[in-house]
Amino acid sequence: MAAHDEAEADTEAVKRHRTLFRAAKRRKDPPLRRTDITVTDDAAVKRAVKAASLGNAMEWFDFGIYSYLAVTIGHVFFPSGNDTVQLISSFATFAVSFLVRPIGGMVFGPMGDKIGRKKVLALTMIMMAIGTLAIGLIPSYSTIGFWAPVLLIFFRLVQGFSTGGEYGGASTFIAEYAPDKRRGYFGSFLEMGTLAGYTGAAGLVLILNSALGSDAMESWGWRLPFLVAGPLGLVGLYLRLKLDETPAFQKMEDATFHAASEGASTVETTAKGDLAKIFRDHWPKLVLCIALVGAYNITDYMLLSYMPTYLSDELGYDDSHGLLLLIGTMVILMLIITQVGKLSDRFGRKPLLMAGMVGFLVVSIPAFLLIKQGSLVAVSAGMLLLGLSLVCLLGTMSATLPALFPTSVRYGSLSVGYNLSASLFGGTAPLVITSLISVTGTDMVPAYYSMAAALVGVIAVACMKETAQKPLEGSPPSVGTKEEAAEMVEAAAPTPRF
Repeated sequence: MAAHDEAEADTEAVKRHRTLFRAAKRRKDPPLRRTDITVTDDAAVKRAVKAASLGNAMEWFDFGIYSYLAVTIGHVFFPSGNDTVQLISSFATFAVSFLVRPIGGMVFGPMGDKIGRKKVLALTMIMMAIGTLAIGLIPSYSTIGFWAPVLLIFFRLVQGFSTGGEYGGASTFIAEYAPDKRRGYFGSFLEMGTLAGYTGAAGLVLILNSALGSDAMESWGWRLPFLVAGPLGLVGLYLRLKLDETPAFQKMEDATFHAASEGASTVETTAKGDLAKIFRDHWPKLVLCIALVGAYNITDYMLLSYMPTYLSDELGYDDSHGLLLLIGTMVILMLIITQVGKLSDRFGRKPLLMAGMVGFLVVSIPAFLLIKQGSLVAVSAGMLLLGLSLVCLLGTMSATLPALFPTSVRYGSLSVGYNLSASLFGGTAPLVITSLISVTGTDMVPAYYSMAAALVGVIAVACMKETAQKPLEGSPPSVGTKEEAAEMVEAAAPTPRF
C-alpha cells in the first residue's frame, strides 16, 4: 500500500513538473509586438490592386481577341483552300501558348521568390505587351508566305511564356498587400480584370465586325485590337514600376538579412526560389492547387471561351448574337464579383467555393437544357445560371490559392501549380468538349464535362483548410488600421495572475 502511495506521489510530481515546464516555456515565448504586425496603407493597396488587375485584364483581353478572331486569323496567316484546316491551324497556334505556360511558371515563379514580386511582374508585362503588339504587325501569309505562321507561333510562345508568371505573381502581389480580413474583397478585383479583358475583347471585335465588315476586317481591321494592347501594356508597366515591393516579401527579406548577418542557419535563405523544394516539400499543396485550378478553369473556359462557339456551331446562332449574350452575362458577373469577395471574407473561402462547385453539379444540365431551347430568354437564363456558379469561384479563388503556400515559395508554387493545371485542363477544354460532342453525338457534353470538373472541385475544397481572416503562412499578421493592430497586441498579451 505504501509503495502504491509512493508511486502515485511520484506520478503527481511528474505531472506538476511537466505543468511547470510548459508554463515556463510559454513565458519564454516572446509576446506579440506592434512591430510584428503589418499595418497596410489603403492607398498603396488600391494602387497594387489596380496594377495587378490591369495586367490580368490585358492577358485575358489578348486571349479573348485571339479566340474571337480565330476564323479571321486562320485566313490571314495560313494557306487558303480549306476553311476548316485554317481554323484548326489557328486554334492549334492558340494552344501552343498553353504548352509553354508551365515553363514560364517554373522560370518566373521561383524568380519572383528570389528577387521580388514587383520586378518579375514588370518583366512579364513587358513581354506580354511586346508579344501582343508584334502579332498586330506581322505581315500576312500572302505577303511573306511561310514566315507568317512561323512569326505568329513565335510571338504566341512569347505571350504564353510571359503569362506563366502573370497570374501567380498578380494574385500573390494582391494577397500580400491586402489586410487579412479583406483579402477576399481585394483579390476579387483580379478576376474582375479577367472579366473586363474578355468583355473588352468581345466588345471590340463586335464593334469592328459591325463597322468594317468581313473584307476590311480580314484585310487590316483584325490588327487594331492587337495594336491597342501595346499602349495598354505601357500603362500597366508604368503602374507596376510605381509600386513598392509587397510588405510580406520585404519582411521576409529583412528577416533573411538579419539571420545572415548574425550567422544563423541559411536553410531559409537558400529555400527562396528553390524549384526542387516546391516539388519535394510542398507537393500535397501543389496537388490541391492543381485540382482546384483544374475544376475552376474547365468551367471558366467552357463558359467564357467556348460558349460563343457552342451557340454558333451547335445552335446555329449568329456570331454577333452569341458575343452579345456572353457580354451581357459577363457584365452581370462584374457587377457582383466584389460582393462575392466580401462574402468570402465574412463567411470563409470554403463555403463560397463549395457553393460554386455544387452549383455546377446541380445546374449544369438544367442550364444547358435551357440554352438548347434557343430562345433569347432561355439562352440568357441558362448562361446566367452557369455564370452565378462561376462567379462564386472567380470571386474567391484569387484569395484562396496564394494562401496555400508559405511566403518563401508562394510565387513559384502558385505559378507552377496554376499553369500546369491551366495547360492540362483549361486550355484543352474547348478542344475536348468539341471532340466529345463529335464522338458521342450529344450536345450535352459541356454540361457533363463541367459536372465532372465540379466533382473534383468538391473533393478538393473539402480537403483544403480555411484561410479567411488569417495571416498568410510565413507572413506576419496584416491589418488595415493602427487601432486594429493595438487591439490585436492587447488581445495576445498574457493575462496577469494574482
